[in-house]
Amino acid sequence: MSIYRLSSFLILLLGSLGYAGLLMAREPIEPLPVNADYDSAKAAIGKELFFDPILSRDRSIACASCHNLNAGGADSREVSSGVNNVKGNIQSPTVLNARYNFKQFWNGRAATLLEQAQGPIHNSAEMAMNSQEVEKRINASKKYQALFSNSNPDKTISFSMILEAIVEFEKALVTPNSKFDRYLRSEVQLSQLEAAGYQTFKELGCITCHNGINIGGNSFQKMGTIIPYAFKEDFPDRYYLTNKEYNKNVFKVPTLRNIALTAPYFHDASSKTLKDAIKTMSYHNLGYVITDKQVTALVTFLNTLTGEKPAILE
Repeated sequence: MSIYRLSSFLILLLGSLGYAGLLMAREPIEPLPVNADYDSAKAAIGKELFFDPILSRDRSIACASCHNLNAGGADSREVSSGVNNVKGNIQSPTVLNARYNFKQFWNGRAATLLEQAQGPIHNSAEMAMNSQEVEKRINASKKYQALFSNSNPDKTISFSMILEAIVEFEKALVTPNSKFDRYLRSEVQLSQLEAAGYQTFKELGCITCHNGINIGGNSFQKMGTIIPYAFKEDFPDRYYLTNKEYNKNVFKVPTLRNIALTAPYFHDASSKTLKDAIKTMSYHNLGYVITDKQVTALVTFLNTLTGEKPAILE
């Protein structure tokens, strides 16, 4: 039995022994801070860059092209399109609250937001740019000369400064005050169905992977831990990085914050609705054929995870 199958078996066993009751003693989810810390001046420059197609080779796409900040910070398409309409090879995850992920990208190949930010710029299937061309374009722009002037006495805008500004903007993309966050702070009560959904979330074992401040984003897990999920080499998983058999179909656990806004779901965008995603995960990763009543309760709970629009977008 693989380590992933063994760990899930233990999760189910502990659940049957009352592990969910133990989880009730201390909430395994933390609320987001109401006011996230970031450099507002630098983030304002990053905001301009995030929406500007100047960073792509043919000036056709921006960061916001694949991360729709008005729709959960993800991409409603199965895969995003880069320069010359080149299709990506995995569904674009949300950039909202990404600062709280322990790694970036589905397979965790970037350790920080700074490392992640340069990935799409350099990727030939996305923006297809190099650092020198980015610097050349930004330094030739009167708008960016003015924006960077206060923090740039030598007047030369470096690629690292550009990346740091984008990252500072991404750090500002926090969605506080979801109903569930307010519940955790004892400001509101959940409805009967919402509370039942949260209880089901814990009893089934969903909470084992989706916990912490980002309700995910803090571990790698196998898609298909109990009942195998079809493996396709097209999707860059942990195996893509390590070439180790046990890393096939292993991805970073996605955050569930704002999950009601970020369809389609999973690395392969195979679930088009939240209900379908719940059924798929329950079957493949928990070994349950979930009931319609449980699905309804879970969907109702997951809707309480939608937070407020980040203040920087107002």
